[in-house]
Amino acid sequence: MRLLLAEDDAILADALSAKLQQAGFDVEVADNGAVAEYLLLRQAFDVAVLDIGLPMVDGLTVLRRVRAAKPEQPILLLTALCDLEHRVDGLNAGADDYLTKPFDFPELEARVRALLRRAKPTASAVVQLGKLSFDRDARRATIANEPVDFSPREWALLDLLLSQRDKVVTKEQIAQAWGADRADATRGEGGTGSIEVYIHRLRRKLEPSGLGIRTVRGLGYLLELPA
Repeated sequence: MRLLLAEDDAILADALSAKLQQAGFDVEVADNGAVAEYLLLRQAFDVAVLDIGLPMVDGLTVLRRVRAAKPEQPILLLTALCDLEHRVDGLNAGADDYLTKPFDFPELEARVRALLRRAKPTASAVVQLGKLSFDRDARRATIANEPVDFSPREWALLDLLLSQRDKVVTKEQIAQAWGADRADATRGEGGTGSIEVYIHRLRRKLEPSGLGIRTVRGLGYLLELPA
């Protein structure tokens, strides 16, 4: 599970990051609100833990902006402010949960896992990225509200790239998604079914969406949404 921890206290951030990693989380740390907002809006995280008192951009502002763009993002607020007004402000801004400092780590971990459990039943099969809307269940995709047709292999390739966005997808993973071994997927049928050919076709179809597919030499392919 990917977790964003936004905390400007370096000692606390290091301690929490270490414990969360021991608990099985892949942790990304942001030490100010601007970085936290940038990461949350451009990368996929299963849950975010935001301190309210972040420098540059405060935690409540980050929360409001992220909630407007990603209403489904689970977010827990941390703060040293324990009065009722601040708790209400945080919840009204869109926080899913609230934890005041000082706290014990087991409580933080329990609250984070509770957010993840609540998020799973409501997770949408529709992915919105750039101008692309990708409905996995309905097998329907649109770019700027216009339907786009993908072949079965293009669909499987795009589905894989979206599910692994912000991560490099290898040719082995693509072959597995196609139900073929790498040699067959690379060779293709009649020289027209290679991975490179399908990557090229998909790039062209995705151009109006603002999405790009970058070739990472020697590793694979990365789906990107340029800033």
